[in-house]
Amino acid sequence: MSDALQDRLFAELESYPLIDPHTHINPHAAASTTLADILGYHYYTELAHSAGLPQGVIEEEGISPKEKVARLVPKMAAIENTVQYSWLLDMCRDFFGFEDESLTEQNWEALYDKAEAAMAQDDWEQQVLKKSKLDQVYLTNDFDDPLAGFDTSLYVPCLRTDDLVFHLVKPEVRQRLQKATNSELGTVEELQAALTELFKHFKQNGARACAISIPPDFSPAAVEAGDVASIWLRLTQDESVADREKALLSQFVFWQLAKNCADFQLPFDLMIGVNRRVYEAGVFQGQDLYDRRTSLIQYRTLFNAFPQVTFPISVLTHNANQELVSYSWIFPNVVANGHWWYSNTPAYIEPDCRARLTAIPKTKYVGYYSDMYKLEFALPKFRMYRRVLAKVLAEDFVQGQKWSEKRALDLGHLILRGNVETIFGR
Repeated sequence: MSDALQDRLFAELESYPLIDPHTHINPHAAASTTLADILGYHYYTELAHSAGLPQGVIEEEGISPKEKVARLVPKMAAIENTVQYSWLLDMCRDFFGFEDESLTEQNWEALYDKAEAAMAQDDWEQQVLKKSKLDQVYLTNDFDDPLAGFDTSLYVPCLRTDDLVFHLVKPEVRQRLQKATNSELGTVEELQAALTELFKHFKQNGARACAISIPPDFSPAAVEAGDVASIWLRLTQDESVADREKALLSQFVFWQLAKNCADFQLPFDLMIGVNRRVYEAGVFQGQDLYDRRTSLIQYRTLFNAFPQVTFPISVLTHNANQELVSYSWIFPNVVANGHWWYSNTPAYIEPDCRARLTAIPKTKYVGYYSDMYKLEFALPKFRMYRRVLAKVLAEDFVQGQKWSEKRALDLGHLILRGNVETIFGR
């Protein structure tokens, strides 16, 4: 009974059109052009490197896309147990008609050629969107992105602010801000005005959120302009500032972003807990890890100060999920958002999903986002999540609480899509 029930629920969940609320898609080149765009995704290069393929072999400058795939394929056997490998097979089967059990040194070239021919079709991007049932794809836009040359009703802008908060001490970042806002940055007041101009630009172009990825040692605080005026003046004059002063400036800029989110009625996506460049010899995007220092207690001042701002929160670790559930339980403006990065496997998604669905208001859980760099990944990633969601709905709601299947599916639709529309605004 349970398996058949899960299958029915999963089949219905698979039919729902989606809005993907967080990706790294380039809207000017959204779909893949070769199999290297898929196997070059950091999950596969990380795992191949972890399994023994040297970083220099993976990232040797000047190698062709086909050569890159040739080098990665021999390590696929070592990762065929992973969920990431199942994503690969799902894409190859659904998009390219691949029928073999595994990707091997004997069959990869035929697949490569077939994929390349499919991806060369003029309407490949539209085919992928249709097969993946994607109505909208949210982006991660640099703060100086002109947001031009693409359909912002399909590829929805979101203002990514890591550089502003953590790297504004670099002259090149300040120059980018100055150019993007056509403004002077000689005073803190001018900095505040420039940040407001960014929000105007993004809001006018249909932005649905502001977002930032935050290290575990950062704590937001209300820092006044006068507290950083002298620091900013020295920076603009190319004088050195102490680390504690840099940290104070980061807190000031972060607080200004939160104020602008309030003024422009944008959610503030917080992705909390990542340490950058832990494994310095790792492959591209395969250097960042977490630790257990992060606590949402560091954000209590922020949540209390901006009750009108919605904070969709992603945590990097499974062991942080209970705290996120508790904060979503208590704070009206805190929302559990997706299953991020190292928690993005069924072993962690299932208990985290179950905890969220059985402990917090059903309107405060954004079920999933793909975090993808190429469109083809939405299909297998959301499929993985839908399988887990079908299992939890079957066991905890239809069987456990005697809900009807329709009622459970209504909840599933809310978690998959309805809350995205409500929280971010369609």
